[in-house]
Amino acid sequence: QVQLVESGGGLVQPGGSLRLSCAASRSIFNIYTGGWYRQAAGKQRELVATIRSGGTTTYADSVKGRFTISKNNAQNTVYLQMNSLKPEDTAVYYCNGRGFVNDYWGQGTQVTVSS
Repeated sequence: QVQLVESGGGLVQPGGSLRLSCAASRSIFNIYTGGWYRQAAGKQRELVATIRSGGTTTYADSVKGRFTISKNNAQNTVYLQMNSLKPEDTAVYYCNGRGFVNDYWGQGTQVTVSS
């Protein structure tokens, strides 16, 4: 079993930045796809960004140009740098590690964008 622990959420003003981190309890992101998802109140969970084992990234259209996903395999960590935050980015953000068989989730971290 693998535990994923997110950190870095909080309250930020519109236009501000936050950096989320997701630490895995063992080395998985060198072979698994790492991802960030979010779920706003009353809405379904949606994909934000993914990074494959080889480093290829994908982004939701709503965050392209503002968010950057990255990882450090040696530290078993995936990051999400969020810039130019908007109120509609407010949600619980979840880290995901997905392999051919296993699918791991973190407990989520709240991001609130408000003045």
